[in-house]
Amino acid sequence: MKAVQLESERLLYEPLSLKHLSMAYVNWLNDPKVNKYLESGGNYTIEALELFLKEQEQKTILFWAIFIKNPKKHIGNIKIDPIDLVNNSGEYGILMGDTTEWRKGYAKEASLKIIKYCFSELKLSKITLGVLDKNKAALKLYENIGFESNAIINNYGVYGGETCNSIRMVKYND
Repeated sequence: MKAVQLESERLLYEPLSLKHLSMAYVNWLNDPKVNKYLESGGNYTIEALELFLKEQEQKTILFWAIFIKNPKKHIGNIKIDPIDLVNNSGEYGILMGDTTEWRKGYAKEASLKIIKYCFSELKLSKITLGVLDKNKAALKLYENIGFESNAIINNYGVYGGETCNSIRMVKYND
C-alpha cells in the first residue's frame, strides 16, 4: 500500500517524500516541545532528514505530509505503519511539528480523515497506537476520536526526565 493524495476541509495530505525536505521540518524534530514524547526526536540535521525521507520514498507505506490549504503550509505528518495483513490492522502515528498551528483542530481533522480512508477504502478492521501517559494532549485527542485503551506497558521509558508508561489504544472499524 502506498499513500495517495487526499484532502479534507482545511487540509491537504501528500505522500511524504524528499520534496518535503526543509529546515522548518528539521527544526520541528529538534524542538523540545515537539519531540518531548517522541522516540526519534532531537539532534537532527538536514542530511539526516534527507536520508530518512529517501528511505520512506522507497517503502510501500501510508505516510503523508499534512498541509494547511490556504496558504499552503507543511505543518506535520501522519502515518499508518506498519500494516498487519494477518490481523487487518495498522499502527497510527502523527507529528504536528509546526507549534504555531497547535490547538487549532488540525490533528483531529487529519486523524479523522486518514482513519476514515483506512477503514472505508482499505477496509482495515482496526487501527492501533501507543501513547505515553504523560502526553495528556495526545490522550485527549485519541479518546475524543474514538480510541479506547486496551493495555498499559509500565515504565516504558524516560521522556522529558520523567518515567512514562505507554498506553496501547485501539479503534475498531464499526
